[in-house]
Amino acid sequence: MKKLATLFFLLFAMFISQAQVKEPVKWTSKIEKKSATEYILVFSATIENDWHMYSQFSDENGAIPLEVVFNNAKGNYTAVGKAAESKTEKAFNDVFGVTETFWSHNAQLKQTVKITNPANEVIQVELDYQVCKEVCIQGSNLFEFNTKSLAAKEVKNFSAVSVTTTKKDELTAVKADTAIQSSTTQVTEQPSTAQDTAKTATASATSKTEKSKPADEESTSPLKIFLLTLLAGIGVTFTPCVFPMIPMTVSFFIKQNASKSKGKFNALFYGICIIAIYVLLSVPFHVFEGLDKNIFADISTNVYLNIFFFLIFVTFAISFFGAFEITIPSSIANKADSASNLGGLIGVFFMALTLIIVSFSCTGPVLSFVFGTVLSSDGGAVLLTLGMFGFGLGLALPFMVFALFPSLMSGLPKSGGWLNTVKVVFGFIELALAFKFLSNADLVLQLHYLEREVFIAIWVAIFTALALYLFGKFLMPHDSPVPFLSVGRMLLGVIAFAFTVYLVPGLWGAPLKLLSGITPPLNYSESPLGFGGSANIAGATSNKLPDGAKVAVHGIIAFEDYDKGLAYAKQVNKPILLDFTGRACVNCRKMEEGVWVDPEVLAILKNDVVLISLYGDEQIELPENEQFISKFSGRKITTVGKKWSDFQLGRYNSNARPFYVLMGLDEKNLNEPVAYTPDIKEYLAWLQQGVENFK
Repeated sequence: MKKLATLFFLLFAMFISQAQVKEPVKWTSKIEKKSATEYILVFSATIENDWHMYSQFSDENGAIPLEVVFNNAKGNYTAVGKAAESKTEKAFNDVFGVTETFWSHNAQLKQTVKITNPANEVIQVELDYQVCKEVCIQGSNLFEFNTKSLAAKEVKNFSAVSVTTTKKDELTAVKADTAIQSSTTQVTEQPSTAQDTAKTATASATSKTEKSKPADEESTSPLKIFLLTLLAGIGVTFTPCVFPMIPMTVSFFIKQNASKSKGKFNALFYGICIIAIYVLLSVPFHVFEGLDKNIFADISTNVYLNIFFFLIFVTFAISFFGAFEITIPSSIANKADSASNLGGLIGVFFMALTLIIVSFSCTGPVLSFVFGTVLSSDGGAVLLTLGMFGFGLGLALPFMVFALFPSLMSGLPKSGGWLNTVKVVFGFIELALAFKFLSNADLVLQLHYLEREVFIAIWVAIFTALALYLFGKFLMPHDSPVPFLSVGRMLLGVIAFAFTVYLVPGLWGAPLKLLSGITPPLNYSESPLGFGGSANIAGATSNKLPDGAKVAVHGIIAFEDYDKGLAYAKQVNKPILLDFTGRACVNCRKMEEGVWVDPEVLAILKNDVVLISLYGDEQIELPENEQFISKFSGRKITTVGKKWSDFQLGRYNSNARPFYVLMGLDEKNLNEPVAYTPDIKEYLAWLQQGVENFK
């Protein structure tokens, strides 16, 4: 499994590189005394060739205008009007349908301020701006001026860039000496603007994809996998890496061809290529599955992979918060873009590949979640392919729909500061989900470091912070002050706060059924019998358990050894319920917390059957003399979990989790075994039938 973990590490490491930061604008500053109470702040910029920085008076419906933010003005000084600007240029952008105002080569701003608090000597001013070439860079530079010494200095620079390469000549909307190539740009980090509308659609992009079991007894339907990944794909279109590309790319295809029908066909083919590329990423896993039928069951409980996914999610979360930018190396993007110049359908294919590469910083976290959840399930390669198809379709749909109906683009919201808010919300959700993978590793190893209370406390902290962020109580690196809350941001904040309130009772033993399978099980807790509570343990006299038994969820006696459980069943003359389960099995927890809790079901489990729970992911090493070579799989069985997985596969030809068998003392089935059965009445009827057949 170490080789397998290394293989998966390499597969994901291919997509991750160091942050790539460019600074095409260099700033200098100075302060001049105008009168006893007035000072002039001077900002001078040198702009690299072919780059354009947009004026504070540029149309906000095009590229993002420069903004001057006075950080410590309240009670200390006031700005006298808008900053005066050096000579600017203008050009019409037919993609956005506006005239944009910008600087080339050099720019200067002069801002007059009037001191209202003589005791204050420091003026802090932040310039938020956008500069574009084939890419757009969001700059946020902080300057500090001293009115006493007349000293000025630049304190911080938050410029960041994604490597975006497109067909420069063909996608340029305005072909003139002063043409602004904003039609080829992709916004990576949006600066602070008045627009701060959080898109609730991002919540669906990080919806939890439930684990499923294999083959003909799927516990999570393929339809659910498809719908959730489809929503995830649609959700990532509302990120800074993808959203600005939609009108630009669609306009390119439509304007490229004299025949509008051909342009629409190319745009549709572009979407199909996006889908095909994501589906192709799943092909290697079909090969892995062919080599080892149990590979996906091993993946679901592999400690190294779960820790790896935890680290990946934390890294992406920090990136989304604005600490750094994760991008694909520019050399890869440049090669794909060069290939797109071949023309024809091959060129369109490489344009789609270029989009996938350059948008990785936003799609990567969701894509890794799709991989992590489906691969760590028992769903197999088929469900992974279905999930990748759904994700690709969701991402491609906007490009295809707007190509067929271009008039709908007029209803698209303009790019703005709300895109950065979307990224930050993504970051909080990614951080919360990261702890699910860490919890899986802790459960498999039974370390009890991340017990239920600790896990829930972490989530309470994360979603409290998310609610406070949405309510504007603090800012992230690329945010600006929030003068007011938009309706969308306020509603999303209320949802985050309500979810936090829902979580809190879980610290004292509340079941939290909405999160069954995500939180650690109720008995994996500092207080397994509930806060200050006790359980009615059937079959135990004076709190003494039968030999080899443990107290399981809801106070049920359970054996984790087949032979000891069988011996006890013969002693008390009761039928046996074999529970093939896993420490990190989501649907197993859903059954325990959503079905077994039913009073009638629980009564049977406590009084009428002997429960034997066999954990297929138990990592305890078997003694040397008990290890063997499986006659079913040919693998060496070295752990308790592998022993029970091999036992299940050999006797019942199934590796599903959960998988339930009711059998008599002669070890013959009392009725047909069942897998994940979330319907309480159906499961109850199955239990009653087996018990009646035993009698």
